[in-house]
Formats: sequence, structure tokens, C-alpha cells
Amino acid sequence: VEPGHTVLVHAAAGGVGSLLCQWANALGATVIGTVSTKEKAIQAKEDGCHHVIIYTEEDFVTRVNEITSGKGVNVVYDSVGKDTFQGSLASLENRGCMVNFGQSSGVPDPLPLSALQAKSLFVTRPNLFNYTETRDELLETAGEVFANIASGILRVRVNHTYPLSRAAQAHADLESRKTSGSVVLIPEGN
Repeated sequence: VEPGHTVLVHAAAGGVGSLLCQWANALGATVIGTVSTKEKAIQAKEDGCHHVIIYTEEDFVTRVNEITSGKGVNVVYDSVGKDTFQGSLASLENRGCMVNFGQSSGVPDPLPLSALQAKSLFVTRPNLFNYTETRDELLETAGEVFANIASGILRVRVNHTYPLSRAAQAHADLESRKTSGSVVLIPEGN
């Protein structure tokens, strides 16, 4: 992400989405975020979204096209998966990149490579462990995150905590979109 880029972040009020919006904004990008409620839209704005789409009220592909005057976005960060995958591809500009890093709505349908050809798109499904294979890589990447937290560029929102014994409820609340920000499980006795 570079200054002048436009990015789309799904689940912009979630734990990772919140941090992505803040960081992309700090890098000089125009940030478009999708959320499910008006309350989450307020948080997404606070976290750096220039435009917030409440996807339960409007089609995000149509809205992205309006915001970008039909050009599309440089990058989509998609942690939702099945429900947003095709729309995410449609929201990209020529030579755009989709980063699919989650599947809260389910595994996306298989993608024929020929579907990428019309706009010369790039799709990646990163795994954190491939970027932190060595101790030096781990320290570098973690150091960058913590430096951005220390400087105030990133604010970690821990909006929900659950005792570890209620992990199933935490998962149910995540899946039903009742949470925002980070969810933390606390071991009993601590």
C-alpha cells in the first residue's frame, strides 16, 4: 500500500480489519471499509476509513464503483471469504490484488485462473508462518507492529473479553457478527 492507493477492507470493525484500516490510512491510502451495522460504521470511521459501506444496506460492489468513479481499488483485504469473494474480485482495478486471509462466511468457491485474465488480477492467500519462518523475520515483523502501536499509529481495540471456559460463546458471537475489535479469551484464575 502506497500513498494515493485506494484499498477495500472487509470487516473493517473487526480485530484485524481495524488495524488494517488504521495502517493503510497512515500510509496515505484512501480506505473503504465494509461493516454490518451503523455502530460498527462509527468505529470504522474512527479507525481511518474515509468511506464506510454498511453491506447489509447496500451492495458493496456498486458503492465501490461509485466511490472510485468506476476505476476500482488497488487492493482488497478480505477476511470474510465465500460471501464477499466474487464481489471483491469485481471491485479491483486492472492489475489489482486481492488478499484473502480468512473465511468467516465459509470457503470461497474454486476460482478458475481464467477469471483473473480480463483485468490481469492477482490473488494471494497468505499464511503468517510463511512470513515469520526465521527468528529474525519474526522479530522484524513483530517489531514493526509494536513500533506502530507505541507511536500511536495503531490502536488495538479489545472490545470483548470472555473467560476461557466460554470460548464456544466467543466463537458464536464472532460468527454472528456480535463483536467488534479484538476478542480476547482470559484463562480462569488470572
